[in-house]
Amino acid sequence: MKNLKIPVGRSGFADIRKNQYYFVDKSGLIEELLRTDATQVTLITRPRRFGKTLGMSMLAAFFDIRISGKELFKGLAVSENQELCAAWMNRYPVLFLSFRSVDGLDFEGAYAQFASVIAELYKEHFYLMESEQINTLDKEMIYRIASKKAGAEEVKNSLLKLTRLMAAHYGKPVILLIDEYDVPLAKASEKDYYPQMLDMVKGIMQVIKDNEALKFAVITGCLRITKESIFTGANNFVSDTISDTRLNEYFGFTQKEVNQLLREADLSSHEEEMREWYDGYHFGEFDIYCPWDVVNHVNQLLLNPGAKPAGYWKNSSDNAIIRSFIDYSGVEITKKFESLLSGETVIQKVELDLSYNYLHSSQENLWSILYLTGYLTRVREGKTKGKLPQGSLELAIPNAEIMEIFETTISKWFEETARQWDRQALFAAVWNGDAERVTDEMTRLLRKTISYHDYKEDFYHAFFAGIFAGAGYNVESNREHGEGRSDIIVQDYAGDRAAVFEVKYSNTLKELSGDCSKALAQIDERMYAEELEEDYSRVVCYGMSFYKKRCLVKKKKTE
Repeated sequence: MKNLKIPVGRSGFADIRKNQYYFVDKSGLIEELLRTDATQVTLITRPRRFGKTLGMSMLAAFFDIRISGKELFKGLAVSENQELCAAWMNRYPVLFLSFRSVDGLDFEGAYAQFASVIAELYKEHFYLMESEQINTLDKEMIYRIASKKAGAEEVKNSLLKLTRLMAAHYGKPVILLIDEYDVPLAKASEKDYYPQMLDMVKGIMQVIKDNEALKFAVITGCLRITKESIFTGANNFVSDTISDTRLNEYFGFTQKEVNQLLREADLSSHEEEMREWYDGYHFGEFDIYCPWDVVNHVNQLLLNPGAKPAGYWKNSSDNAIIRSFIDYSGVEITKKFESLLSGETVIQKVELDLSYNYLHSSQENLWSILYLTGYLTRVREGKTKGKLPQGSLELAIPNAEIMEIFETTISKWFEETARQWDRQALFAAVWNGDAERVTDEMTRLLRKTISYHDYKEDFYHAFFAGIFAGAGYNVESNREHGEGRSDIIVQDYAGDRAAVFEVKYSNTLKELSGDCSKALAQIDERMYAEELEEDYSRVVCYGMSFYKKRCLVKKKKTE
């Protein structure tokens, strides 16, 4: 197995190239952006962890007049275009900033982070304090912003002002690169200070409107927020989303790139598991892998050849949108959700122009967010069920990792729903030995939930145990009792009583009764209750079987 250096957690282009980490050549992005030189502002929207920051870092290294990028780009595709490199490589002043870190419990906290990003940018360009092309008043402003002593209005105008100062200093217009422009808005919408943060973002984005000091700008984010007038007035504005075709091979890994990486790592035997777990996205004309997942899994395989696929993306991305979707669900949306979770597709209208402040205002918006943020992908043209309505896409869960995220989120929601439900009727039925009432109460709860095809014993087991644990009972799962491991033991110390549950999952509705009887028989055969009968004055035993949203409970008859 080869000793490749895999750049896990590294998104700096110069760092990766100087330290000889494995790099998938995406330098064609530079040529593609320059091919449409008349475009002054390009907005690129992609889900989190699809290589936006590394791509922007590469652009900065290529254009920035302060550095020499020749060695960094040696051997990459763009270096073969000598005419382009001579005209553009390290020929322009560059402003590169990211709003990824801007967050706060309230606007004051988030504003402090926002101002810090701008302050660090001004510190990076503090050499302007020595420029003969900049007057004393502007130098005082540079100092105020860099030292975080500027007011909000000065901060809002800071990028516009800085491009003009840099253009004056260098005698050339500035290339502006803004990464994750919409993170402050996403965080603000979650914590109820959206209007204030929107005002800040709209203010800072004045830099792209009628600015003669600007050569061009490239901006990345998750959503194209055109309804808030953030980009209104920008000259020659072009957006590129996951539904477009222009730049899609440059964000994420193509099948060819993944196969090449696996070959170089001597891991070609893992192609199929990579495809099953991390492929499945259809951006424009390309099948795309999530690069964050690929590099993490390759790194794990190099460390441990027996490593199993894992959900790397879920640990780096906020999955709250799925929970919001579930909370919103009605009958129609529940049925569509269940279709997706069983591996089928749904046809849904998708809106590409959204506002974070209205994400939850309609079902269409929620479907759109799931698509734009990478939780769903579109079925490729030619493979759809037929001609789709205008503005609609046929959507599917892209891969095993995202399926696992959905199932885990739903499972947690299921358990929380059970805890909030009035459980006293269920508890009373259990302790009274009323199996019929236990059946009714469990079935009633199951019918309120979103089901998916992988409900097995372990799911029902965890769910049912959680109902009692959440109410303060002592619950033991799979503990040695008698001659085996009982599924669930519930102990009520105060009431001097205990309950034994053996849980089965039925493959068909017809098997429900038989499986329930088998569960009861297992309690007897393995003597699960004997030890408990020495400690409690009353022990009740139940066999339980589940089939999708149906439940059947039988009680062991007393001697």
